[in-house]
Amino acid sequence: MKAVQLQHYGGSDALSLVDVDIPTLGDGEVLVRIESAGVNFIDIYMREGHYQQSSTYGSALPFTLGMEAVGTVADANGDTRLQAGDRVAYCLSRGSYAEYAVVPAWQLVVVPPDIDSNTGVALMLQGCTAHYLTHSLFSLSTGDWCLVHAGAGGVGQLLV
Repeated sequence: MKAVQLQHYGGSDALSLVDVDIPTLGDGEVLVRIESAGVNFIDIYMREGHYQQSSTYGSALPFTLGMEAVGTVADANGDTRLQAGDRVAYCLSRGSYAEYAVVPAWQLVVVPPDIDSNTGVALMLQGCTAHYLTHSLFSLSTGDWCLVHAGAGGVGQLLV
């Protein structure tokens, strides 16, 4: 399969389109055929090397970038509740800049049929962030006020 991999840290010249094997599944994992992958600041930060020492996002070079996608289930291993052909989305699981990615089943959400792939992927990371801010960090209720001072980006637009 084709994948965009980071060969060294730096600018866009550090990215290469390469042929790699389709990843193999572990228990509880799903092979997703990628339809649309998101491009976010975290991908740029990873490309520039800001997460080299991170226990969460650090990885040995070369590796496939991309943290969110919408796609179709190609295969599943174990009791995953998902079947081949289901349209799914995920965020915060690496490897979406490729034709296929392996994702833990618990990270996948089913995409409704009336949501196209580009819209679905655009809502994942920013949508989860907006939801977290208004439901977990501070649960907004009727009568509460919330100042959003950057309503132009993805998260800000969803909040306003």
